[in-house]
Amino acid sequence: MHARTRRAPHSPRARTEIAAPPVAVVVRRIRQGVALLVPLSPNVRRVACALACIVASAAIACAQAAAEPLPLAYVAHAAGPAARPVFVLGWALLALCTFVCIAIATLLALALFRRRRREARGGDGVRFVAIGSAVSAVLLFGALVYMLRVLGAVAYPPRPPALTITVIAHDWWWAVRYPGEPALVTANEIHIPVGEPIAIELKSADVIHAFWVPQLAGKTETIPGQTNRQWLQADRPGVYRGQCSQYCGAQHAHMAFDVVAQPPDAFRAWLDAQRQPAAAPPAGAAAHGARVFAARCAGCHAVRGTDAAGDAGPDLTHLASRRSLAAGTLDNTPDNLRRWIAHAQQIKPQTLMPSFALAPRDADDLAAYLATLH
Repeated sequence: MHARTRRAPHSPRARTEIAAPPVAVVVRRIRQGVALLVPLSPNVRRVACALACIVASAAIACAQAAAEPLPLAYVAHAAGPAARPVFVLGWALLALCTFVCIAIATLLALALFRRRRREARGGDGVRFVAIGSAVSAVLLFGALVYMLRVLGAVAYPPRPPALTITVIAHDWWWAVRYPGEPALVTANEIHIPVGEPIAIELKSADVIHAFWVPQLAGKTETIPGQTNRQWLQADRPGVYRGQCSQYCGAQHAHMAFDVVAQPPDAFRAWLDAQRQPAAAPPAGAAAHGARVFAARCAGCHAVRGTDAAGDAGPDLTHLASRRSLAAGTLDNTPDNLRRWIAHAQQIKPQTLMPSFALAPRDADDLAAYLATLH
């Protein structure tokens, strides 16, 4: 007889377990748990293990999305009262669908691996059909009632909106109009004060689009000739990605925008700065770029404080203060600005912005002028 010795806490095996990747650890734990289902056949245990691994992988992916600033991070948290009921509804429906899928897969596995001889079966299965139909009806009716409650909860803001902003969808960018004088029009970037409900009037200049800021509110379509309304509120400062969620053409995926939630004082300062006309460019390259802009770009773009008053493209009065170019397609950097001027059709094919064959000096000076529009 030999006395049993305990494995040292820092033995190689222990170190290996600690260093194992999280997914491998989860899968191993699942296999150990499924192995406890002794009454079930090995085939059923394999099916159960596979389903559990799928669920665990989805949970790990959601946890990673919550920890990183990814476009799909909205699946992990909502940032405003107009989004939270929709967020909870989405997870509730996902849980319901997961339960139904697992239940159906389990019953199918039992039918496949524990089937009896046909002559030993009794009845024609009507009882099981009736039970399944009744359970399905109850679940669907419960989901309907809950969905109607959510629609009622997000239909109107809890108090009168502090501000009404008009957003007009174009192929493939967003015009944003703020009330008051002097007129303020920007593009692809919506600034709002934190903690205040904001009314959004939604219009379309061409085809049907859909305005969606997942972390702040549900989606609402923009329809030509019709004004739809939505409200949103951000409870904490930050930048929240928005996206057109209705397929609208070749560059639908590149029709994004940002909602920038700021403390009230910072928002008022931004609003006052944006109402100012564009400053005159300094002498030199920027001044030459302003002349190039007037000759080549003013037919489509406006710059308040100058003769440029085009409305086919975004207002560029304070372009340099924005986070992105081409509706979220490019970061707003000097290099990207030059690329966009020269190669717009390569970067965003079929957009209304043409690729300009400018002389190198003209292109550089035009970019230098646009960089002064803070």
